[in-house]
Amino acid sequence: MIAIRQLSKSFGSLEVLKGIDLIFDKPGCVTAVLGPNGSGKTTLIKALLGLVIPDGGIIEVDRQNVRGQWDYRARISYLPQAARFPENLTVRELIDFVKNIRRGQQSQEERFIRLFDLEPHLDKRLGNLSGGTRQKVNIALALMYDCPLWILDEPTNGLDPLAMVHFRELVQEARAQGKIVLITTHIMSLVEEIANEVVFLLEGKIHFQGTIQALKTQHNQQSVERAIASILSGGASFSANGHSAQVQQLALSM
Repeated sequence: MIAIRQLSKSFGSLEVLKGIDLIFDKPGCVTAVLGPNGSGKTTLIKALLGLVIPDGGIIEVDRQNVRGQWDYRARISYLPQAARFPENLTVRELIDFVKNIRRGQQSQEERFIRLFDLEPHLDKRLGNLSGGTRQKVNIALALMYDCPLWILDEPTNGLDPLAMVHFRELVQEARAQGKIVLITTHIMSLVEEIANEVVFLLEGKIHFQGTIQALKTQHNQQSVERAIASILSGGASFSANGHSAQVQQLALSM
């Protein structure tokens, strides 16, 4: 369970998060955290992981305040957006390196090596891999430990169709196992297929949190993509706050 209360963060004069309140406590729930570039999604994720220190507010994981703590991260499978690895290492060496860091936890690397057909690449240097193969390694490293909480940042970047199928199956499996999954993506069809709920961030504030159906109903649209477009084009829920001109520009970055 994750509880976030009045989370705020600024970088210099730029206020990135403005008193965010969120709770993720439903086992088997996949929540898509959406918003245009610069909306605060990455800062929110980094704060959850302890990579950014908030200016104010509280983050709790399983009712434990995470500030100044690190052990809670062992319960999180985190997939970063960019697969940045030491390019001189081989895939096998990187997997062994991660296993050494997480010594004492049961790894499932063989399953993910088979699932994403990484066997032919194990002795290749990471700097020589294609972007799609690097992303498969990224997913394998993130998910090869059985953690109750997944945080997946743009997980499908560069994946081929077969790998996409396997990824969707993994998320459905995680849902069936009662894991809590947070995912950021710009692919609305993926949100439609795998997510139960949506959190929509804009300019550091939450402008929607609820089910996929509630999002569609509220904006009188048949798809998540059109509902989000309705928000970004300056719908009624934003015009009262004076965002309409800025939202028009932000829509171009989605």
